[in-house]
Amino acid sequence: MSLLIHARGMARYNQWMNERIYDACAGLSDAERKRDAGAFFRSIHGTLNHILLADRLWMGRFTGEPFSVQSLDQELYADFDTLRSERAREDERIRAWAEALTEATLGGELAYTSAVNPAPRRMPYWLAVSHFFNHQTHHRGQITTLLTQQGVDPGVTDLIWCPEAKELGPAGAPPG
Repeated sequence: MSLLIHARGMARYNQWMNERIYDACAGLSDAERKRDAGAFFRSIHGTLNHILLADRLWMGRFTGEPFSVQSLDQELYADFDTLRSERAREDERIRAWAEALTEATLGGELAYTSAVNPAPRRMPYWLAVSHFFNHQTHHRGQITTLLTQQGVDPGVTDLIWCPEAKELGPAGAPPG
């Protein structure tokens, strides 16, 4: 399997899981979503905000359209419905970007400036893409724990259950 197929499958999984996570979170009150639960980004809402913020940071690096932030825990949207609609919009953007990726791009290098320590960085592009998708999964795992602690079952989260990720054929294109 190529890294290109993997990136496209992960973009589909990302969108599928975000839809499921936001559906699960919608049943909570705003106070429940924003309650400090001792998580790294304090709450479900804080973690959802962080994932969107980090996705925009990385997409800015990937597309050459930088996204500036003050901190990694900066709240982008206080309103859940706005956060959810912006998440859906970003997921469409991520899918379009992944579909446009090429093996040549993945084989190249990414140069960017860190938001944490504003120093120039360079890394293999494929590694940055892998980190991008891993980061999302890592923090969604934290959200599923926080949901479970509040009595909400987020449902199955395994990659192998994502219907659209399975559509990618051996050549990297949907079967057809």
